[in-house]
Amino acid sequence: MANYDYIIIGGGITGSALAYELARHDLKVLLLEKDWILDNATVYSYGGLAYWSGSTDLIKFLYKDSLYIYESLTHELNFDIEFRILDLLLTIDPDDDIKAIQSINQKYEIQPELIDVDTACEMEPLLNRYAIAGAFKQEHGHIHPRKTNEAYQSAFTRSGGEIKIERVIDLIRDKDEIKGVKTNHNSYYGGGVIVCAGGLSRKLLQEAGIETKLYFTHSQILAIPPTEIKMRSMVMPAVIKRLQVEREIYSGEDQSIWNTPSGEIVNTVTESGAIQFSDGSIYVGQSSEIMTDPLGAIELGYYENQLRNGIRNILPPLAHLEGKVCNCLVAFSDPNDSLIGPIPGLKGIHLFNGFTSTLIVTPSLARHFANYLAGNQDEVMAQLLY
Repeated sequence: MANYDYIIIGGGITGSALAYELARHDLKVLLLEKDWILDNATVYSYGGLAYWSGSTDLIKFLYKDSLYIYESLTHELNFDIEFRILDLLLTIDPDDDIKAIQSINQKYEIQPELIDVDTACEMEPLLNRYAIAGAFKQEHGHIHPRKTNEAYQSAFTRSGGEIKIERVIDLIRDKDEIKGVKTNHNSYYGGGVIVCAGGLSRKLLQEAGIETKLYFTHSQILAIPPTEIKMRSMVMPAVIKRLQVEREIYSGEDQSIWNTPSGEIVNTVTESGAIQFSDGSIYVGQSSEIMTDPLGAIELGYYENQLRNGIRNILPPLAHLEGKVCNCLVAFSDPNDSLIGPIPGLKGIHLFNGFTSTLIVTPSLARHFANYLAGNQDEVMAQLLY
């Protein structure tokens, strides 16, 4: 039976990028992913890279470093990730407190520029001028998230890595040490197990008797196939209510609902925005539902109505287009409690999960984490270890 240096659970952007970076260190790596066709937070993300939004020296470095990596990643991985810089419009609702938003924006390394309604509609003619009080303009990085994920995996296998499509059902534990994993087909052993399974990570760890401050939302977007309608910008709300919902979860003293997973809906918020990819397809909106059972049933018809009603107000021409509601789990944690590195009290298991702004932070984090796991000293990791 093969024995690996590292076994990575989860083939989204975090797991795939880390697998590739570890393989570059000539380590024997197994990447386990439950789905032949990815159906996760990576592929249903807008693909935005908020490199401008760093607010601490460390985060600023990581964002800049990831942007630098992305700029040459198509060449490095020999796979077009469709990297580009585009205009981001953060729309201001008439009820929003503009001064409060500006105060928040001041913490960012590159502050968005406040523009009036006329300028916003000139930049994005599909906007409904009567639904906004203006917007913040910012240059924004962008990739095709699914293609970027495929690029990392393709380069990983070319470097000698293995990918198996199997669902991890348990961790192989011997007292205070994790020695491998059990899947629905096999058992695999390695020098270290790294959990990158997004929202399902909490369930896997919880069933193995491991507590973690990792949470998730059930998230929905409306995926519209290629259309002749053309957007000029990425559009998102200036106030992201989802972040407030997340903050209430990870900062709350009562964590009991997460210890007894339930299909009960605790909270939900729907936000309106859109991004068009190079092939003309569009992702519309995002609904975020707090339900502590990661396998709980979702009423997709309800969320389609919510997403369409929201976009009808902001970008009316998109509201009538045919599309499919896609659902996934989006992991999150307290940004001040980095879920990267070994789990205290256990040997042989690491977390690499639950990041804020996952796409922009992952390339740099994966590179530094792999360097650390390969046995090298790493100044970035010294500041981040879980």
